[in-house]
Amino acid sequence: MTSSPMDAPRRKHHEEPLLNRSLVRGVEILRAFRPGSDLLGNGELSERTGLSRATVSRLAQTLVETGLLEHDRSQRAYRLAAPVLSLAHAMRAGSPVLNAVAPLMRALAEKMRINVGLAVADRDEMVYLESVRYNRRVAFRNVVAGQRVPMELTSLGRAWLAVAPEAERRALFAQFKARRKDDWNRLKEDIEAAAQSVEQRGYCVASWQAEVIAVATPLVMPAGQVFILNASVTTASSIQEVERELSGPLLALRDKSRGALKG
Repeated sequence: MTSSPMDAPRRKHHEEPLLNRSLVRGVEILRAFRPGSDLLGNGELSERTGLSRATVSRLAQTLVETGLLEHDRSQRAYRLAAPVLSLAHAMRAGSPVLNAVAPLMRALAEKMRINVGLAVADRDEMVYLESVRYNRRVAFRNVVAGQRVPMELTSLGRAWLAVAPEAERRALFAQFKARRKDDWNRLKEDIEAAAQSVEQRGYCVASWQAEVIAVATPLVMPAGQVFILNASVTTASSIQEVERELSGPLLALRDKSRGALKG
């Protein structure tokens, strides 16, 4: 079951008494839409957000009136409207990090014929801000900006967890344990090993999908915001071989990105 707004780790800069509860709930309704879930009725939205059907109905109608949702009367359900895409485009176009780092990512991807990504954490998932795909082999996996991947399974997520605040990491571990009970002990060891690798080498490696191996490194901004860079390939080679090939260029990309952002 999808976690409710109250389940997400709190950000330090959010002072709950200042939050507008109706706005928070409206945002949760928008968050409920994911690829493959483009049309959602009141019942599905209620289940995904933890809100009552009456609250969902009232807020969804407000979102329709403001142009952020469309109402499909024949299906008695809602879908995201075009202005949501406009907001995403405005975010990407106005991001100083993307403007500085994306050209460097493209250059590395083209030079080495690899995939290079930039992501941030959102609750218990990682969200790609940019993904430059240059597969050496034909692959059915297509990653695009805006796509989400599991935090606990991926090199992106484990690199972020390695530098996350301790309180937030503990809260996330509780969520991971609850949904992955059978595999949690092994998974926790993998996450802790990744954190040790980030501390000692500056990066971690993971392969959570068949023949896809990724190396990731944190890009920590002066203000404390954390972005994660990764490089990946679809290959039958061993993790050790991919690590030797990609770790150096990825760390060089991180350093170049820091320089470009300072400039």
